Formats: sequence, C-alpha cells, structure tokens
Amino acid sequence: MGRPTRVTNRIRDLRAAHGEMTQAELAALVGVTRQTLNAVEQGKYSPSLEVAFRIADVFGTRVDDIFAYRAP
Repeated sequence: MGRPTRVTNRIRDLRAAHGEMTQAELAALVGVTRQTLNAVEQGKYSPSLEVAFRIADVFGTRVDDIFAYRAP
C-alpha cells in the first residue's frame, strides 16, 4: 500500500450537512464506486480532476472549497 495523499478534503462534513448523505449515495451521483469514494474521503487516494469537479457539483460548491493540498 502506498503512502496517503497530501490532498485533504471536507467530503464527510459536506455529506453530513446534506442530510447525512451516505458514501453510496454520493458515489452513485458522482459515478464512482463506494469503495473509491471511501478511499478519497479517507485521504488514501486523490480523485481525478473530473471526479473532484463532479463532487463539487453535487454539493453546489467549488473544488477548492472541498479539497486542499497539504504541503510537505
């Protein structure tokens, strides 16, 4: 297993703010598997730019309101 990504996110907080949306529900809206979304949410995997934009679109916000890069 590789090391965790330096990309942090607020996906869990946003899911909670949107009626406790499940990972499965968000994954279906975005077009990825629940497992992929879980890995992104936990910081084990960085999403593609397209997936990041799809997640932002679901929440009606900007990509940089969800994702941030943590410098070394």
